Parts: sequence; C-alpha cells; structure tokens
Amino acid sequence: MSESVACGLHCTKINHISVKFGKEVVLKDVNLHVHCGQLTVIIGRNGAGKSTLLKAILGEVEHTGNIVFTDMKENITKRIKIGYVPQSIHIEKHMPTTVYDLFASCICHVPVFLKKDKKIYQEIKEQLKLFGAEKLIDKSIGDLSGGELQRVLLAIATKPTPNLLILDEPVSGIDKNGTEDFYELVNDLKQKYDMSILLVSHDLDLVKKYADKVVLLDKEVVKEGTPEEVFHSLEFQNRFGSLK
Repeated sequence: MSESVACGLHCTKINHISVKFGKEVVLKDVNLHVHCGQLTVIIGRNGAGKSTLLKAILGEVEHTGNIVFTDMKENITKRIKIGYVPQSIHIEKHMPTTVYDLFASCICHVPVFLKKDKKIYQEIKEQLKLFGAEKLIDKSIGDLSGGELQRVLLAIATKPTPNLLILDEPVSGIDKNGTEDFYELVNDLKQKYDMSILLVSHDLDLVKKYADKVVLLDKEVVKEGTPEEVFHSLEFQNRFGSLK
C-alpha cells in the first residue's frame, strides 16, 4: 500500500439502492456519497438493513440501483476497487494455516502449499508492519486473538489500496482496548491514504469520537450528517434515546 495524501476528490456514489427479500422491503432507495479521506459510519437498530447494504455494495445480494466511483479531479468514472473486512470469519482453532498462507492465497496465484516465496513473504511482512502485525506472519490463524485477526484482515483488505474500504462491525468480540486500537488504525488509514471508509458500528461513543459522517439507517436513510447533527436529531432520539 503506497502512501498518498487523501485528496478529497474521489467519491463513491451509492445511488438508489433497494433490496427486497420476497415481498419484504429490506432497503428502500438508499443514496449516499462516501468521500475519500473520510470515515462514514452507518448506525441503526438490528434489522435496519446495515449489513444488507454492505452486501448490496459488494454485489452479494440482488438489488436495484448502482454504485459509481467518480474521480472528480479527472472528471471520470472508474471501476471501483473494494477492500472488505467482515464481522467475523469461521476459523478452526487447530487449523495449521498461517497468516502468511492466508495472505499469500489472497494476493498471488502460486499454491500456498509450495515453498514460500521470499519476495512475497517480505512483501506481506511489510504490509503487516503497517498495522503492527508483522510478528504474526508465521503464526497460525487459529491462535490469533480477536484484535490480532482484525489487524491481519485489515492488512489484507488494503492490499492493493482500495478506493472503498468496507468494515462490517469489525471489532465485534474484541475488548475495549483492542477496539480503541482498531479505530486508531482506521483513523490513520483515513488520514494517510486516498480511500473512502464505510463502517458499520454499534459502538456509538467511538462513532462520536472518530466518524466524519454518520448515516442513520432504518431501511432507508432517515438522517445523515456529522455525529453531533445525527446524535442530537429527533430521528436518532426516536430510535435510540439521547446519547450523553
């Protein structure tokens, strides 16, 4: 991942996204602009459609509407590159797969059961180093803590550097210190690299601290703006009560 100052001139436009499961409307005409150099956080009650929206953006569920990545500096649209960190991945505790094995399988076409490639090994180690995880490279995936695993997944999701980084409740099951550390990592990414970051979270205190923009979703966008604007809105209070 090469470092570049966020220019603010790249925008992911989510246009008129709607999703139905049978007759049930799960998402209704969702429109969002997610700018580079910003952390946009989606909040909402359970069943509000947050994860479904992410799946629609990733192309994992059938939907109407589209997603467009626009380079406003050059005034052109491009095919979007998306990085994704899921809420959790299923890992057998005693699986022999190492961090290197997992990472290498994602970035190269050489079977990982063959002899380690020194160049790829060093490349992966350098990417992990950006997230303070280089010492984990030979560790078994099943032996990682929740916080360690999320650092590894974040390193994988940002190689190559995506236009849009999607994080689906990435700190679920991680302790308070690990959660704060993860948000600090995301904040660092936002400031250093030219990418948009879209995160789903239930941790409203950290959202208030780190988000540039908050989107309150309840099958449709019912309020968006700064954390201050959203958390003090009637729409938010009607769903969550007041936030101290």
